[in-house]
Amino acid sequence: MSALRIQRPWRLAAEVSAVVIAVIVAFPLYWMVLSAFKPAGEIQSTNPKPWTFSPTLDSFRRVFEQQEFGRYFLNSILVAGAVVIASALIAFLAATAVTRFKFKFRTTLLIMFLVAQMVPIEALAIPLFFLMRDTGQLNTLWALILPHIAFTLPFAIWMLRGFVKAVPEALEEAAYIDGASRTRFLWQILFPLVFPGLVATSVFSFIHTWNDFLFAKSFIISDTSQSTLPMALLVFFKPDEQDWGGIMAGSTIMTIPVLIFFVLVQRRLVSGLGGAVKD
Repeated sequence: MSALRIQRPWRLAAEVSAVVIAVIVAFPLYWMVLSAFKPAGEIQSTNPKPWTFSPTLDSFRRVFEQQEFGRYFLNSILVAGAVVIASALIAFLAATAVTRFKFKFRTTLLIMFLVAQMVPIEALAIPLFFLMRDTGQLNTLWALILPHIAFTLPFAIWMLRGFVKAVPEALEEAAYIDGASRTRFLWQILFPLVFPGLVATSVFSFIHTWNDFLFAKSFIISDTSQSTLPMALLVFFKPDEQDWGGIMAGSTIMTIPVLIFFVLVQRRLVSGLGGAVKD
């Protein structure tokens, strides 16, 4: 009983701390959505309030009336979808290779994956620009897809390596004894077992690609039809006065696909972060 009494205050303190942290984290999102529905007068007020009694859709109307906004949205979907699918498949094959096969410089290769994660993206923006220019990929969606695949692969390979390693080797041997080929074991047995890990890495790849501004600004120079949603927000940044209503409305629209994607993969994500198959 005494131990229970001691645990209850600590548990209450932990729950209160969790709620406070959740409120702090969610408040910027709440303020963004609130500002998107506020009239211009309330947004520009010197005494802002965390509520509004006269919500309006004028900011969303200005966003959807922007030229080629639908095109930007489609480009973001294509780029993010291509990066998620390609990085997941490549990372799955690479993680299987570095886990199941023994070859020279395997440890060196894994260390290089870690080192690649430590290099800031900003430091590689200029070399990547010249690379895209020399290969003729500037002002194309490939200039956004290829760099994002390269930057998301090291994290995905390292994470999936743990899932592949957790699959018992006895299961692989049993599959071979039953007549399964290596390809069949790879796609019909191993792939479903590590699928939760693929979902977890896909969330990282999707968010990283969807919110990208640096590459979109650096590699899409003249052909604005190849721009993505983050570039669309630049229209509301004006030299004399910023359209904060349009900025917040556009940011809210950008957040919706991320929330939808997260809700769709939530169950798989929880199991993916919780661990893999155990022997």
